[in-house]
Amino acid sequence: MTAVTDEGAGSAGNPGSGEGPEGETQPGPEREKEREREKEKESERARGEGRGWNDGLIARRAVDRTAETGSATDPASGLGSASVPDDGDADPPQVEAYVPASGPLRPRLDALRELVGLSRARLDGDTLDEAGRVLDEAAARQRLSSRHTIVAVAGATGSGKSTLFNALAGAPISETGLRRPTTAAPIACSWTDGAAGLLDRLAVPGRLRRRPQQTGGGADESLDGLVLVDLPDHDSAATEHREQVDRVLALVDAVIWVVDPEKYADAALHEGYLRPLAGHAEVTFVVLNQIDRLPGDAADQVLDDLRRLLDENGMALGEHGDPGAVVMAVSALTGDGIDELREVLGRFVQERSAAARRLSADVDAAAARLRPAYVAEGRVGLDERAREEFADRLAEAVGAAAAGQLAEREWRRNAGRACGTPWLRLWRWYESTRRPGSRDSPARPEPPEQRITARQRVEQAVRTVADEAAHGLPGPWAQAVREAAAHGAKELPEALDALVERAWTERVSGGGGAGSWGASGAPRARDGAAESGASGASGASLAQRALGASGAVRGCRVGGRPPRPRWWPVAVLAQVVMTLLQFTGAFWLVGQLVGLFAPGYLTPALVMVAGVVGGPLVEWSCAAAARGPARRYGQEAERRLREAAAACGRARVLDPVAAELVRYREVRERYAAVTEISTTGG
Repeated sequence: MTAVTDEGAGSAGNPGSGEGPEGETQPGPEREKEREREKEKESERARGEGRGWNDGLIARRAVDRTAETGSATDPASGLGSASVPDDGDADPPQVEAYVPASGPLRPRLDALRELVGLSRARLDGDTLDEAGRVLDEAAARQRLSSRHTIVAVAGATGSGKSTLFNALAGAPISETGLRRPTTAAPIACSWTDGAAGLLDRLAVPGRLRRRPQQTGGGADESLDGLVLVDLPDHDSAATEHREQVDRVLALVDAVIWVVDPEKYADAALHEGYLRPLAGHAEVTFVVLNQIDRLPGDAADQVLDDLRRLLDENGMALGEHGDPGAVVMAVSALTGDGIDELREVLGRFVQERSAAARRLSADVDAAAARLRPAYVAEGRVGLDERAREEFADRLAEAVGAAAAGQLAEREWRRNAGRACGTPWLRLWRWYESTRRPGSRDSPARPEPPEQRITARQRVEQAVRTVADEAAHGLPGPWAQAVREAAAHGAKELPEALDALVERAWTERVSGGGGAGSWGASGAPRARDGAAESGASGASGASLAQRALGASGAVRGCRVGGRPPRPRWWPVAVLAQVVMTLLQFTGAFWLVGQLVGLFAPGYLTPALVMVAGVVGGPLVEWSCAAAARGPARRYGQEAERRLREAAAACGRARVLDPVAAELVRYREVRERYAAVTEISTTGG
């Protein structure tokens, strides 16, 4: 075996001694000529066969140093490494390969990217920062070699991590000693070529890049692709050391945590690293070092207690074939357990899945942090009951029930006008001229308190439906739903004002009396038109679309003169006959009194009584027959106004709220794709 030296001197022999590889003494000049020929052959072999590890400036420096010293120098580090037998039939070294990631990780990353894009307008940047960092690091890692596995060796001060690092490399690469801290910067050891890009990403300088110790038969093939990085102490007194540890730990594919029997339960390790990284158990090794200091079966006891602490931290343990962290006990000083660790590490590296596992664990951690922003408590959205209640509140605000009652009374009034006696109709006309709100007596203005109350009803209805829609939603999405409802409700009262104004105008233009709408408690647009302005105009157009150009629904109108049934002409004809009988009987009696007709009072009296009794009887019959149609007309008018108010509320409030809920469901589906959890029934 040959040793790794920081000076990069060759190991084939001492040039100054003139002793060759076989141990025989040669003259100095002949030895120099032989060395020159060897250097030329080496240079031609590196240039012609392309077997040199050409990695830019570092490689060129390595070739120059090879020409100067005649030793095989590792171009990755720019420093000396173990001499490697130069077999002309050996395979050329591998170069950097950019292998795209595949498998279930890619759709999860795509879903996370879509999730971040859809959420930027609803979530603050701090919430999405970690997810964005994971996406950036995943993209950076996937652009680099997938044949290499970067494993960091981390631990506390005095845990022996540098000694373990050297034991795995088979050479004293990392400095060890009693002075603390000993390791001041990350030192890398790469078993194969092509890891320059990965080490550049870790910001490991070329002077701190090494190659492992190799035996005469070649390197350990099971560790091909391994890049081992020795880190400074995570509990170092130097702040820059701790910052380097945190930076590199976020970029490596796996971590070997080295603990010792004295500080294996240190809170700084468990609370600062192992517990937060519990989800990264599949890419975590926890090695209990310095077991040579423990007598008897104390090592097993400490190892069991270490497993207990890891279990309490929530870290799964890879036992009995289950995926999880590997927990082992070794002694880097005596070599106990090093071969077993190297074997386990070799199997781990040859799987070529550490990078994907690490990125998948990072995605899991980012999804866990985002969970409060996406996972709702129970089923969300507006059910039919909430929509009906909102429509009922708007109908109450516009006075739909009172409008239906008014329409029913007006239908019956029209029936009475058509079928009533002339004398009763004359009396009713006289009474209508004295009633407030008629054409001859102007209606009193609606009190401002009544309009304020109606507006408050609308605002309360909007707040209620917004709270129900936001119930159970995560905070940002609940706020977005409330904002959408509040924005749409700004012009809703004016739109409902215009709705009532249109119905009132049609009613007045159709011949109905004015002033009845004020009793409904709805805001009267006639009084508030000056306040509505442009908002009222837009609301009027919306109300017209809701009501229709003529305001007609199945032959019925919200306002205006009610339609007349087919039997009304017959009732009118019967009333005319009754009136003629009254006049005929009266004229007959008067004629008998003045001597124009022969005496006989019974017949004319009966004729007049028949007319007098028949007129009210016909009117009563028509009123009884009109109850059913009048009720249906009133219900239809109430339904029409209720639907118009509901359409107004749906267009301005429910539709924007539903759009926010649809957007939330979309991002929730993306979040489910990130976490690989089905949302069925969620």
